[in-house]
Amino acid sequence: MTDLLAQSLGLRVLIVVIAALLGLVIGSFLNVVIWRVPRGESIVSPPSACPQCTNEIAWYDNIPVLSWLILRAKCRNCKLPIPVRYPLVEGLTGAVFTALALRFIGSIDHWGDLIALVMFLYVAAIGVALAFIDLDTHKLPNALVLPSYPVVAVLALLATWGSGWDWWPLARLAIGAAALYAFYFILCIIGGMGFGDVKLAGVLGAALAWLGWQYLVIGAFLPFLIGGLFSIVLLATKKAGRKSGIPFGPWMILGWFVAVFVAQPVADWYTSVFL
Repeated sequence: MTDLLAQSLGLRVLIVVIAALLGLVIGSFLNVVIWRVPRGESIVSPPSACPQCTNEIAWYDNIPVLSWLILRAKCRNCKLPIPVRYPLVEGLTGAVFTALALRFIGSIDHWGDLIALVMFLYVAAIGVALAFIDLDTHKLPNALVLPSYPVVAVLALLATWGSGWDWWPLARLAIGAAALYAFYFILCIIGGMGFGDVKLAGVLGAALAWLGWQYLVIGAFLPFLIGGLFSIVLLATKKAGRKSGIPFGPWMILGWFVAVFVAQPVADWYTSVFL
């Protein structure tokens, strides 16, 4: 496997293409998750249906992004508009999966690295769903956050096995999860965070620390920077007041995603300038 991945450009391209298509398909499923989980409904049954006319959506009308374009953003049966959020979630998930695959594809040398990529794709998918749910309800449902802990742990263990039992990334993952959880827990006690943010912090901290301490540190800092700048813009444009409730979960997830790409270059720059 090591030689095959290292030498085959075609295989690497195939992995990226599969990740992109998988992202589109999972994005379609995330639309169901975003709608049903906050309402306590099953994400398995009944099948997807138009929320206006309640007619079941045929498979050929459920192709990510493409069906929305073909139908001209209208339900085939009742002709009422299909919200742009549906293709937005699908396209966003596909783009995020593609970006992560491109980010890691150059360092995939064995099965363990491939499984680690799957771990990051999983966190990204959960992140997309949680970001939209938090924007809608100002809540981060336990039904999505808590199962992520064992899923990430199992994937990390499999990645460790596939990498020849290099235990340090796995230990670092556990430490990072505990550290970021504790940091947000302190903020929650002080009064600056909800407990849903605390639970999400552990999942994001685990994935970041798997890559390295610099990812954890920068990933912990970026949500406050990005969220703070966005809040300033909202206040300056009078689209929000000082007492407006702005959910922090989306900024945590965006900070996690950005850190995966920029943490190492930022750390290298800091080291070259100040050390």
